[in-house]
Amino acid sequence: MKKLFTVLLACAVAGFAFAAPAKKAAKKAKTPAKAKAEFIIVESDEYKAGKEDPQLTAGIAQFLNAEPVVTKVSYKDVASDPKLAGLDYSFLPLYLIKKTDDIRTKLEKHLQYGYAQENADFIILPHQTRQGVYTGKTAKPGVMEIFVMSQCPYGAMAENLVIQAQKDGKLPEGKEIKIRYVVSYDEANGFSSLHGSAEWEEDIRQLLIAKYYPEKFWKYLEIRNKDYRSSRWDKAMEEAGISSKKIMKKFDKEGMELLKQEAKYGEEYGVNASPTFLWEGKVQLDFGSASEIEGFSFLNPNAAQPGAAAAAPAGSC
Repeated sequence: MKKLFTVLLACAVAGFAFAAPAKKAAKKAKTPAKAKAEFIIVESDEYKAGKEDPQLTAGIAQFLNAEPVVTKVSYKDVASDPKLAGLDYSFLPLYLIKKTDDIRTKLEKHLQYGYAQENADFIILPHQTRQGVYTGKTAKPGVMEIFVMSQCPYGAMAENLVIQAQKDGKLPEGKEIKIRYVVSYDEANGFSSLHGSAEWEEDIRQLLIAKYYPEKFWKYLEIRNKDYRSSRWDKAMEEAGISSKKIMKKFDKEGMELLKQEAKYGEEYGVNASPTFLWEGKVQLDFGSASEIEGFSFLNPNAAQPGAAAAAPAGSC
């Protein structure tokens, strides 16, 4: 599902362009004061990733043609407010906008298509940020999971950064990196992946390699990622010292079951972009914020550039 922010920003930009020809005429008239949009943003108490995204707030306010008035509430305090109790806080930050007739009208289509929800007091905007915290998930201390599509250039970039860190001796001690896969599955239609069947088939091969040849998994990725869309995956296996026959014997039964588990796992977290980083089973991150976790600065795609700090957005599939 496309994020509401994308929809809001596109609408806002289109609206600005449409209004441009009337700019000179508008100068002659006194600009009326903007209406207020009262935001309540429920933030995580544990992680920085669960805080307000100011760009998102500004984008929503621009779409509403309103001045944002922001109140931040700590997750630990919501139970004491009857109007906030009982909402779905499984992912933070949670954006709420005080409902008025005007705001509801402007967001009517978003409510209709499920991008937003409502109750008597608020328009509710769930899971709108690329960074955030899953409050109800069991913590996995020290584990960084990287969700990828095996034929996504940005997913391959993330994997290659890990491979280079291994070579440079920069992997953090006592912490684990695990590759997960972004794929959909249902009984009626089977598997679905953005880059077609070749992608989810490669996902299966990689899952089987990780299980039966764990010591050769990263070597295979290093070779495979040089041309990840090539049909000669068998050559990459051979070069990595992996028996393609052994892997393919397990493809149809065990391999497909492994990928079904991946689809279910990704669905539980609502992951649909490659790469997506999941820290300790609770914190969803992007390139920039993942590289700010202690020991993972190598995940900054700009780290080789002098003076680079946190990564600029590197894109995703």
